[in-house]
Amino acid sequence: MTQPGTLPTAADVDAAAGRIAGKVSRTPLQRSERLSEATGAAVWLKREDLQPVRSYKGRGAANLIGQLDSEQIWAGVVCASAGNHAQGVAHACATLGVSARIYLPANTPRQKRERVAALGGDWVEVVVGGQTYDEAAAAALADVERTGATLIPAFDHPHTIAGQGTIAREVVEDLPAAPDVLVVPVGGGGLLAGCLTWLSERHPDVRVVGVEPAGAASMIAATWAGGPTTLPEIDRFVDGAAVARAGDWTYQVVARHTPELVSVPEGAICTEMIALYQTEGIIAEPAGALAAAALDQLDLAPGQQVVVVVSGGNNDLLRYGEVMERSLIHEGLKHYFLVDFPQEPGMLRQFLDEVLGPDDDIALFEYVKRNNRETGPALVGIELGSRADLAPLLERMAASSMDVEPIPADSPLFRFIL
Repeated sequence: MTQPGTLPTAADVDAAAGRIAGKVSRTPLQRSERLSEATGAAVWLKREDLQPVRSYKGRGAANLIGQLDSEQIWAGVVCASAGNHAQGVAHACATLGVSARIYLPANTPRQKRERVAALGGDWVEVVVGGQTYDEAAAAALADVERTGATLIPAFDHPHTIAGQGTIAREVVEDLPAAPDVLVVPVGGGGLLAGCLTWLSERHPDVRVVGVEPAGAASMIAATWAGGPTTLPEIDRFVDGAAVARAGDWTYQVVARHTPELVSVPEGAICTEMIALYQTEGIIAEPAGALAAAALDQLDLAPGQQVVVVVSGGNNDLLRYGEVMERSLIHEGLKHYFLVDFPQEPGMLRQFLDEVLGPDDDIALFEYVKRNNRETGPALVGIELGSRADLAPLLERMAASSMDVEPIPADSPLFRFIL
């Protein structure tokens, strides 16, 4: 067992594998013909979305909770989470027979609250604590101070890291040989640190790549700063990996082994989510598609064995409209414009006839000043048949008598569109 103040070792990961056996699923490796053809490598998907809690988070939780002593078990455990970590802790507590209080922010969707309660059963009390995650986390810490319960961190603990590292161990055992490349998503860094811990001792030649969402690249920021630093603002769309500050323990492991770190735009993640569903039949959450979305950035040699961790499948169906929107924008197939129409009869018809191409569709049309359409532009969203249709569209707009202002995807105005 890892002693306080020391980083976990490969032996800790091996011990974790025995400790959590039968308490979490041994997930399969699935070959992706689509990604293999696109990269020239042999790409395998590690299907952590098939866990009972539909993510890998139960591994670290089960390993940490499984090492509590009798006094700690009597006092119970506490965690704060808005998603996968809560479900992992709930499942681990129900499996191990440990009482827990799980603090969820008030904005947690009802179906997630119900899922946590169902997984935990009589062993778990769900507490709605605060309007935001930070307020829920503060309530959990206050609980720990008041009751003496043990806090179960989502990623920043040596036992959590060792539990997540069992994924790398399973991958090597299930392939004929260690893979050439292992690609994992990164939020706080627990999964990356766990895989690095085991592979660095057992199979140091494996290239490990950590992938962060571009809007929440806290581990990359930590490596630049020489230590964990809090990002002033993050994009929370990839909620399973949208972490403003990398963990202290996880950063130490990453700094020791210096893996390759890359970031992926949120739109590219959405495109990969759609591809996983349409081709492989995998319902991935944004963080679950994160690692696969980075493959086109990596220099992979033909025939290399590449394993990509599909880390979770807890996706809300209500989000698919935004997923499609972000994907279309990223692929250059959807664009937004502010259009000032001359105050003359028939200008809208002229716009449709003379500006739009044969494969262009208006996906949104809304006057910015609804109560005075004569003095305000219209917000127009246009979906193209192909990316190549944009240049001709812009040329027709420039030649028209209308004043057209494109809205770039990085504009603050997109907050009101997405």
